[in-house]
Amino acid sequence: MTASASLRPQQKRMPLQSGLVNNIQSLVKVSNLDKAHKINMKNIVILVSGSGSNLQRIIDTIDNGEIQNAKVSLVVADRECYGLERAQNHNIENILIPRGKNFSSELSKIIPENTDLIVLAGFLSILKPEFCENWSGKIINIHPALLPKYGGKGMWGHHVHHAVIEAKEKESGATVHFVTPGIDEGEAILQKSFAVTEDDTPETVAEKVHLVEYEIFPIAINKVLGN
Repeated sequence: MTASASLRPQQKRMPLQSGLVNNIQSLVKVSNLDKAHKINMKNIVILVSGSGSNLQRIIDTIDNGEIQNAKVSLVVADRECYGLERAQNHNIENILIPRGKNFSSELSKIIPENTDLIVLAGFLSILKPEFCENWSGKIINIHPALLPKYGGKGMWGHHVHHAVIEAKEKESGATVHFVTPGIDEGEAILQKSFAVTEDDTPETVAEKVHLVEYEIFPIAINKVLGN
């Protein structure tokens, strides 16, 4: 070393703290899991005809995690109803297709190909057999009675509850079932009953049925989606 040469202090590289490394690795893992979760998210299309209380229940249970790994991608109504407004309030795409003989064919045109499940939630129109067959195993409905009792054409809403009271039934309930070309003839997925008392009216039976529906619908949806 010459006299004119000067010693340069060696710069030390500060090692990354282990805690910071772990945090970065954790963030990467969470990001990857979030991406995978979004990729595997199941798409649900919901059909409505009325106030959409069961639609709201499904939205709420997706938000709180009761229904897992799913989202409502589209809401379709067969008439002007509050269900459409509920969808709008949650920024869910919603479409009105007027009920009638062309409903099923028009529905087929707008249902996304990546739909995993079609849910009839207070939906009153009858879907064409061809539509039911094309989506076999991927359409479910909730019926306000213990099927096979009080099912079939004309058996919906208050009609069912009046029939239950008139027949002096000791119990009623709700059934989630697959939709097939035969009205209310699909295989039951989940069913729950409650006692009907002498003091019950069609109105009180309806209230009890709604409580059962709110309980079993999310469970049945999870079951069908394989959650």
